[in-house]
Amino acid sequence: MSRRLYHKYYSPGPANIFSGGNLVGKNFQMILDSGSSYTYFTSQLYGALLLMVQKDLSGKPLNVAPEEHALPRCWKGTKPFKSVADVRSYFKPLALTFGQGKRATQLDIPPEGYLIVAKSGNVCLGILNGTEAGLHDFNIIGDISVQDLAVIYDNEKEQIGWARANCNIRPKFATASLR
Repeated sequence: MSRRLYHKYYSPGPANIFSGGNLVGKNFQMILDSGSSYTYFTSQLYGALLLMVQKDLSGKPLNVAPEEHALPRCWKGTKPFKSVADVRSYFKPLALTFGQGKRATQLDIPPEGYLIVAKSGNVCLGILNGTEAGLHDFNIIGDISVQDLAVIYDNEKEQIGWARANCNIRPKFATASLR
């Protein structure tokens, strides 16, 4: 995937954002920032995503948890959740597509890549309103959304790449002895 220098940041370019195969937003500039814990979307994109999530949760045994202060948007169930696996069936995966045609690349984000279970046992959205956070028109893909991905920044070729990886397993590298 070609990298474009968006100001001084790494960007795979404009993306279309989907939730469970449904278009949430089109042609939004994305920045990869492994130094950001959360993912941030502009108010427009964040609002569209929240509407889509709320629609998807309609009729399911989750309610908004306004008493939760861990993050701005949280939900509670009939009993506390222990992990995102407990609510995975209620939330759809997200997908960001970059480019078109043969050069199109997709970044799949499972619910584990955008949800967090708070200490209270509520599940919270790890995607925040970037406009409210003072990021203006920036959409930032943070650490939470690239969990279990190996992200490669090739500065010489000006490219960014990613691949699924089990980050719980230490990679095996050839070792050389230094003398």
